[in-house]
Amino acid sequence: MIAQSRWTPYWQAAPMTLVFAVFFIVPLIATFVVSFWEYNQYSIQPAMTGENYTEIFDGCIAGLPELCTIFKTYLSTLKFAAIVWALTLVIGFTIAYFLVFHIRTLTMQIILALVCTIPFLTSNVIRMISWIPLLGRNGLVNQALLGLGITDQPLDWLLYSNFSVVLAFVHLNTVFMIIPLLNSMFRIDKSLIEAAYDTGASGWQTLVNVVIPLSKTGIAIGSIFVITIVMGDYITIGVMGGQQIASVGKIIQVQTNFLQFPLAAANAVLLLVTVLSMILLLTRIVDIRKEL
Repeated sequence: MIAQSRWTPYWQAAPMTLVFAVFFIVPLIATFVVSFWEYNQYSIQPAMTGENYTEIFDGCIAGLPELCTIFKTYLSTLKFAAIVWALTLVIGFTIAYFLVFHIRTLTMQIILALVCTIPFLTSNVIRMISWIPLLGRNGLVNQALLGLGITDQPLDWLLYSNFSVVLAFVHLNTVFMIIPLLNSMFRIDKSLIEAAYDTGASGWQTLVNVVIPLSKTGIAIGSIFVITIVMGDYITIGVMGGQQIASVGKIIQVQTNFLQFPLAAANAVLLLVTVLSMILLLTRIVDIRKEL
């Protein structure tokens, strides 16, 4: 009976472990292996060569002090990730704080939380494309600006620009910041907030010294979700950027379309290493397992 009770948790975890291995670990290993294969316009040959990684960084040394294409692309992708992360954090934190500390009844908290999250259950593509008739040259926003006399001509930077890409990213991914923050803030003992006010702390001091430190787990989890999604997203950048803005995910997609699978796999490995490094940094700052 002792041996049986000892192995029971492992048997219970076995089905999920098998699913995780088949649909996550095995594809990762296959991608890593393919990244070392050789390829040409007609075929792919299994081999162990580092030419794909060399090709990715081709011209980086010779082009100094100018950045090579891959570094420029990573900087562009990281820029989008940083901007979207900051905006989703501010918006998500504000919404979560309002729901938890300013809405008194649990029923109303649940209703408003559903109002915030249910729209995100619709297709990302539908929500993304819905911005095009609003931001286009003849869209509703430009028509309103012209009608009010704010501008003399339509604004071209509203669509197919960095602005439209960031706007779409924030629209699509804010929910991934709201939910972890709600979970963390609901765990905060309200008596701590009252104690802070009783000792003379202002609202800002209470926020900085009590609420934010106790919400750091939600901030870390939401940041992991947002950064991971933005770093690999190529559909949003392609549609909202008018196929004119480069990103790492877009490079991988183009290489896949041209059947350059080993080169695309090498880029995917580099992207994975970059994202995992960022996640590792976040988990170093906040011990998520300890805080949960």
